[in-house]
Amino acid sequence: MNSPVASDTVADPDLQLLIDLVSTPSVSGCERDAALRFVQHARVRGFDAQVDEAGNAVAHRGRSDAPIHIIMLGHIDTVPGDIPVRISDGVLHGRGAVDAKGPLCAMLCAAERAELPADTRVSVIGAVGEESAGSPGARYLAPRMRPDACVIGEPSGWDGITLGYKGRLLATATASCAHHHSAAEDASAGDEAAGWWSRVLSRVEEFNADQQGVFDTIQATILGMHTDCDGLTQQATLETGFRLPVGIHPGDFSRMIEALAGEDLQIDCTGAEHAHVTDRNDPVVRALSSAIRSVGGRPRPKRKTGTADLNVVGPVWACPIAAYGPGDSSLDHTPFERIELDEFRRSIQVLTQATSMLAAELASAHEPSSTSAT
Repeated sequence: MNSPVASDTVADPDLQLLIDLVSTPSVSGCERDAALRFVQHARVRGFDAQVDEAGNAVAHRGRSDAPIHIIMLGHIDTVPGDIPVRISDGVLHGRGAVDAKGPLCAMLCAAERAELPADTRVSVIGAVGEESAGSPGARYLAPRMRPDACVIGEPSGWDGITLGYKGRLLATATASCAHHHSAAEDASAGDEAAGWWSRVLSRVEEFNADQQGVFDTIQATILGMHTDCDGLTQQATLETGFRLPVGIHPGDFSRMIEALAGEDLQIDCTGAEHAHVTDRNDPVVRALSSAIRSVGGRPRPKRKTGTADLNVVGPVWACPIAAYGPGDSSLDHTPFERIELDEFRRSIQVLTQATSMLAAELASAHEPSSTSAT
């Protein structure tokens, strides 16, 4: 089979949900249509669903005053790039299929099926703006909710569990100086920017020399560069990005790279995120691991060098947390983004069982002691 997919033509409601959401464009900043589509599907499945003030698509199952709250937090926005939605040999192609509408749809399907104690509420959220530096959707939620556990919807593969993500910092270096002949001894604006970058790399290399494994290192990348001259003034701009390990505070790192700049160089830092990592004994990790085994898999714990909304909410909520979802993350942001439908369906099984087990464990821990004072 290799054909475009039309809306309302698929008998499987789970597949229809995935097709509809992937078929609705939702580049960061333009997510409303997709959010409304998600809400529509959630209401059909019996959820109390709406779009919140930040634009997030939010679906609740369970009473609002339930003492136990589990959040399944995905994101509904995508990076730019039109990939025609089609199914070919059991694979759905389309922007967002992996990052991260596949995981988001799987979470909604699982939340509908999971066995929940009466005192438990599950919320499935498609956050806006995760692909932008500010993550406005997750930042809106972080101070307004206090869940007992959270699953972040990101591609890990159906048998993978992501335990954490590195931190991040973006830095733009801008140099400006009077224009002069290229044969002059004075450094150009481009030289100033390049010199700063060389000093930064030296510091990074010093730190990395004692580290083992890429997750524990600082990664430094040039994201863009530009030079210009109007005949009187030279200007150079260098856009850079850093992936920071646990123990490196973005604020401390920004002050370090700013101190390496000369008088003619301005450093502007944005997009700061702290690294956040859990461990294999985390209740969410244990529930996902058990569920993966129950459907014939062997859990594969991972730590990723990118960032996710886990970086935003993890430090604030301070609850059991991990990331999970179907899809090959190496396809994120590429023109080849696609998801295998068998993997999508298997991830729903995993999430359904994991949510049921996690809810039962949290409910058991929440029960008052049966021993009374005499």
